[in-house]
Amino acid sequence: MKLSKFKFNLPPELIATHPAPHRDESRLMVIHRNTGVIEHRIFKDLIEYFGKGDVFVMNNTKVFPARLYGNKEKTGAKIEVFLLRELNPNLRLWDVLVDPARKIRIGNKLYFGEDESMVAEVIDNTTSRGRTLRFLYDGTHAEFKADLYALGETPLPKYIERAVEPEDTERYQTIYASEEGAVVAPAAGMHFSRELMRRLEIKDSKFVFLTVHSGLGNYREIDVEDLSKHKIDSEQILINSDVAAAVNGAIDSGHKVCAVGTSVMRAIETAVSTDKHLKEYDGWTNKFIFLPYEFSVANAMITNFHMPLSTLLMMAASFGGYELVMQAYQTAIKEKYRFCAYGDAMLIL
Repeated sequence: MKLSKFKFNLPPELIATHPAPHRDESRLMVIHRNTGVIEHRIFKDLIEYFGKGDVFVMNNTKVFPARLYGNKEKTGAKIEVFLLRELNPNLRLWDVLVDPARKIRIGNKLYFGEDESMVAEVIDNTTSRGRTLRFLYDGTHAEFKADLYALGETPLPKYIERAVEPEDTERYQTIYASEEGAVVAPAAGMHFSRELMRRLEIKDSKFVFLTVHSGLGNYREIDVEDLSKHKIDSEQILINSDVAAAVNGAIDSGHKVCAVGTSVMRAIETAVSTDKHLKEYDGWTNKFIFLPYEFSVANAMITNFHMPLSTLLMMAASFGGYELVMQAYQTAIKEKYRFCAYGDAMLIL
């Protein structure tokens, strides 16, 4: 499968810059793999497609305020720092991206906050992700994290070309987010409201939660035509025994297992056993799913509408079938569905 197969013209005005007024009232396109039928619904209509014994697998990662703005010592040049992950809590070491990168050298100090009270030193310039910073801070780790996050802002994707607003703190997050560590929100899950989840539970559908700390690797530009030569960054996964048991019970009883988002799909396909059941997993994955691919665990998937040439679109096309998914995308453009993280949703059955 070639990169160019996933190119299409996306009108810029269809990229959602704000969330829907209510989480569960985004539009929902339902595509049926066995018949090719495409339906146009509202997200809360999800309840009509699931019932007793069906299992939703959700990603409970929590986005933290990862984007900071600081100034370089001496020159005062403005530098954007994107926190990727904490490497060593005791030494205050963080893996980061910096922009503009060409201005940053080992030994440079960066100052954050109006009073420039938070200081970091560049100690490594050679990591695959960008830079390593050591924050110079004397308080406890809890105090450091609180002060650091107070300086940061919600890391909205760059394609949302506006300033961060107060509502983003809540809305660029699922309602069940609990495990801090993501810099990218698991967008498919952001459509779920408490009311919708309660209504599904009343129907005896079940929710289970694994953790995938979503990073920026899925959003890097692919620069090879042959997709087998593309590598994505690793992401951390945790799947406990309760999740595995619930999913395997649904598989064995012939019920639906719905992967809520591409991060969940990658996780469960990483942790599948040879008998096509889910197993416990605590580790990392750099699994890149593209056609042709045989899925082992989920038989339903919820995902948003993704950018052209993106790994997320490639995974959706692998699950839904290339022709049907690309037809659905053309329909979405014609019907003015909203794309990307704050956009509308697709249910693939």
